[in-house]
Amino acid sequence: MPLLVLFSGIRNVLKKDELGLEIMQISVPTILALAADPIASLIDTAFIGHIGPVELAAVGVSIAIFNQVSKIAIIPLVSVTTSLVAEEDATDMLQTQPPEKEMLIKVSSVDEERKLEVEDNIEQDDPECSTSQTHIDRVAKLGHDKSYIPSASSVLVIGGVLGVLQALFLIFAANPILNYMGIHSNSPMLKPAQQYLTLRSFGAPAVILSMAMQGVFRGIKDTRTPLYATIVGDLANIILDPLLIFVVRLGVSGAAIAHIISQYLITLILFWYLMKQVVLLPPSIQDCQFGKILKNGFLLMIKVVAVTSCVTLSASLAARQGSTVMAAFQICLQIWMATSLLTDGLAVAGQAIIASAFARRDYSKVISSTSRVLQLGLILGLVLSFLLFSLLPFASKLFTNDINVLQLISITIPYVAATQPINALAFVFDGVNYGASDFIYSAYSMIMVALVSIYILYMLSSSLGMTGIWIALSIYMSLRVFAGFWRIGTGSGPWSFLKDNFARPQ
Repeated sequence: MPLLVLFSGIRNVLKKDELGLEIMQISVPTILALAADPIASLIDTAFIGHIGPVELAAVGVSIAIFNQVSKIAIIPLVSVTTSLVAEEDATDMLQTQPPEKEMLIKVSSVDEERKLEVEDNIEQDDPECSTSQTHIDRVAKLGHDKSYIPSASSVLVIGGVLGVLQALFLIFAANPILNYMGIHSNSPMLKPAQQYLTLRSFGAPAVILSMAMQGVFRGIKDTRTPLYATIVGDLANIILDPLLIFVVRLGVSGAAIAHIISQYLITLILFWYLMKQVVLLPPSIQDCQFGKILKNGFLLMIKVVAVTSCVTLSASLAARQGSTVMAAFQICLQIWMATSLLTDGLAVAGQAIIASAFARRDYSKVISSTSRVLQLGLILGLVLSFLLFSLLPFASKLFTNDINVLQLISITIPYVAATQPINALAFVFDGVNYGASDFIYSAYSMIMVALVSIYILYMLSSSLGMTGIWIALSIYMSLRVFAGFWRIGTGSGPWSFLKDNFARPQ
């Protein structure tokens, strides 16, 4: 049965073999980078929470809106970029053997006579593996010590355009969106929410560009550079928060400005290092991958709209129940997402490795990588669940001193903690599907999940309040996991090879 792939090699799940080390080298820096930003957001939440529950609730609604709009652009762009870059890198490795490829990439440092000698040697050693003349000329012309990744320049152009469009949309549509989220003209949350959302919108181009570049780095399996850039930017955010909020007395506006500065700092650092590693000016427009990026990106955009609409709707339903409920929900949601996204590091590792393996038609590597990252994700989810059950009752006081808010948080803790293994598998399954370039199934299956989840959200929130919202969110994540199991378990789509070629990983 194809479903058995998920349980293959389970005795070696923690083994430090070649695959385990490859996953660790990609996932650990990614996990740290992904953890850095939510931790900075949690610190933002802690600072704002000491201003007052109204400001905390207002910022919570604004963050939910900003994240929803950002994810519509970011997740498709980053996911498609990671897979496409990984495939291009793997294909390039197939075109040339490692020694010859290294010599060709550095061919600009030698003379023309040496270049011809290298070409002749390749053709004599293995004519079938020889590089095409066009490829050699491009490497010689553009190479130096940089990689030739045509899709890199494409995603930067697309990311810049999307960032500007997002900023304009949020600036001019702030009031209508806030009204839709349940913050009306007579609400005390309206003014701080509007201030924060409008200012935060100016950082949208930096956010999307930085994430697009992270997709390129992930595709070439360099996750350390994004980690360093994220740490520098988030440290700047943490330092600026108390200065702008309390010393300069800008309140929620100071928190937004601090976040904007940190995002542009991250973008500049990533762009600087990307220019050193990748050729960003392809010789012709034909080398760009606009069509493929936009096609697959549109499919993932459909998925992101379907998936994140559930979280945004839950925030809206919480906001309609008052500032106290929204403040408690915002704290719990930030913790829920911050811990769950740690597993996304495994998803990134799985996506990059699986995409490369599919490009090489190495199905044994596909099987072993898929089973390993899913098993590691489940283990990480169980560890996170235990930690949250143990620490969250005490850590919640760091975010607010309001007794009513703390009481609501205590009711929500079991749901936040217990769903961690489910969340972990859901995120890893996303990475596995993206690595297989299974974008069509990812989009349409999540539409069905979202439709069912939205109905459940409305039903349970009206009858059970905040508890009902969290029960509905738990069901929503469980349905996402079921969709992942179904695709691989039935051996359909890109996984059809499992029906005839199942082989247990070594």
